[in-house]
Amino acid sequence: MKRFPSGHATHPQWRMAVALVLAQLRAQMALPEYASAPTLALLYITDHYASDARDILDALAAELPEVTDWAGTVGVGLAVNNAEYFDEPALAVMLCDLPPDQYRVFSGVAPLGLGFEAHTALVHADAGTPDVAELIDEMAARTDTGYLFGGLASSRATAVQFAVSGDGTIKGHGAASGVFSGVFSGGLSGVAFGAGVHLVSRVTQGASPVAPVRTITQVDGSVLLQLDGRPALDVLQADLGITIDQPKGPGLQAAIDTVRATLVGLSEPGSDAVGRSGNFGSDVLVRHIIGLDPARRGVAIAAQPAEGMRLAFCQRNVQAARADLTRICAEIREELESEDTALEAAVARALPGAEPEPRPARTLAGAVYVSCAGRGGPHFGGPGAELQIVRRALGDVPLVGFFAGGEIARNHLYGYTGVLTVFTD
Repeated sequence: MKRFPSGHATHPQWRMAVALVLAQLRAQMALPEYASAPTLALLYITDHYASDARDILDALAAELPEVTDWAGTVGVGLAVNNAEYFDEPALAVMLCDLPPDQYRVFSGVAPLGLGFEAHTALVHADAGTPDVAELIDEMAARTDTGYLFGGLASSRATAVQFAVSGDGTIKGHGAASGVFSGVFSGGLSGVAFGAGVHLVSRVTQGASPVAPVRTITQVDGSVLLQLDGRPALDVLQADLGITIDQPKGPGLQAAIDTVRATLVGLSEPGSDAVGRSGNFGSDVLVRHIIGLDPARRGVAIAAQPAEGMRLAFCQRNVQAARADLTRICAEIREELESEDTALEAAVARALPGAEPEPRPARTLAGAVYVSCAGRGGPHFGGPGAELQIVRRALGDVPLVGFFAGGEIARNHLYGYTGVLTVFTD
């Protein structure tokens, strides 16, 4: 499998950004190691360009007539290889060279048909859609593996999505002849992939537990009443080493600030709650604490947990987030490396100041990275630091993605996480 051409640019004028991206794509498509005639494009824009989304799509489609299918969305930031764009007008495109019978673009306007057997899917969703979590779960159930990856559009303007299907187009006419062609808002859209498209995907958590895992023993809606048979508020105070039940003053304010900085990690019984590293496993869903109920000694959270679920109080941690992102990248490499290249990679990792590691034995054609809008450079210690970790582990792989209002992996809607997916042969 050849590498996927990709390009990205920032410019106050979207036409200049489009021209810069097109120049990068064409230069790569002329190289022997890159695909020369891909048909599927992933397009991501920052919200600075949201009002120009239709014009951007039309301009790109007109200049890339061989590309018949488009999918993508908007984010407050974009992720690309070794860099990120935040709070600036930018766009990124990756052209995927996949067998046409192994993928289908879908949206609310043109749902995934019964004639295509989906193995997995890249999903973009609008957070304002009613019951979006249920729609994600329903979409996962329509795939053979139950695995989705993607995220919720994030925007200070319109939360646009791109979905253009090339089914039935006349060769050379690009997106103009598609069954549906659109920039729209609401619902779900994306690309479903058949079993012939090989993907490796991992979830990295952005928060780590600060207390033991508890069992929810009594709950009323979103209010936790008992953890391990004890009043939830009492457990919260003991786990965090604070006292809420005190007169107003500096001590009370410090306790309140600690609660505000605390989240909860929820998981089903028997699932991957805390891994061997002491960090959360991929099964954990992180949610906010939204209030305290002193009368019932309860803790209200932004979820509807069930009795028997497990919970651990957690906080966002820069070092833990960096370590966990490094861990999932290593897991992806290990899955792709042959025994013959494992030693070479291990040596490269050990060398001080080494360049990005040798590429794995299996070709990495491209990657999609969806990270929480609350992560990015500031959370990882500097501009682009999060994406630099990915490049350090995976090498100079073509990569696009966005910073989302919620991340999708499997049939779950996550928060404060990153979802890294690579296309391989």
